[in-house]
Amino acid sequence: MSGDAQTKIRAVIVDDEELARQMLRELLRAHGEIEIAAECANGFEAVKAVAELKPDLLFLDVQMPKLDGFEVLELTGTDMAIIFTTAYDQYAIRAFEAHAVDYLLKPFGADRLQSALTRARERLGGKIPAPADLAAEARPPAQFAERIVVKDGTRVQIIAVGKLDYAEAQDDYVSLCAEGKKHLKQQTISSLEKILDPARFLRVHRSFIVNLERVAKIEPYGKDTHVAVLTNGAKIPVSRNGYARLREFLK
Repeated sequence: MSGDAQTKIRAVIVDDEELARQMLRELLRAHGEIEIAAECANGFEAVKAVAELKPDLLFLDVQMPKLDGFEVLELTGTDMAIIFTTAYDQYAIRAFEAHAVDYLLKPFGADRLQSALTRARERLGGKIPAPADLAAEARPPAQFAERIVVKDGTRVQIIAVGKLDYAEAQDDYVSLCAEGKKHLKQQTISSLEKILDPARFLRVHRSFIVNLERVAKIEPYGKDTHVAVLTNGAKIPVSRNGYARLREFLK
């Protein structure tokens, strides 16, 4: 814990609504141990503030333009206590509760904030589940990601999923190929698969997911093996099970 380890908890408030930030700030006046290190009006500001200030506690809105709360969490990591502040729907609330993630459902009052802070103190220094898994479970059924965020040094790249040609697993990372460029993201290919629309993307191999719109043809490659040739010329290995699934889609 930064600052005075006995008394102070450095917090960052992230919400695109000024009124919501003001209300939370007023409620926190009763908690002298909470030091507000910064307030952010969007996800880009939040990623920068967390990197620079390394807070103990993050009050994080879910629904924001540019970057939502889940995407912020993907880019900042979980080495701090997180309290989501949200007017989100039932699916997100169920996901938060299932993973024991602290949240404040808007509008909230002093009593609810007190209980969230109590849990946050207990969780300081702990971890929460992988952000991508939490984001996938918080989405309503049949709602899939339309963009993927990648942190490249101090820059944040946003990749529209429609521009993604394929993804390749590289240990605990995925290499995302889009428009002739490759972007490395710390995420497992299994968690990426969960957030992509299965009607548009198919895992054809344990290490590869392809955009079905980019598949030009399937070619044999040795005994009982195949490759998918994409419209950009890339050749992606296809497993036996992947070949069966791919043939179904290409009928």
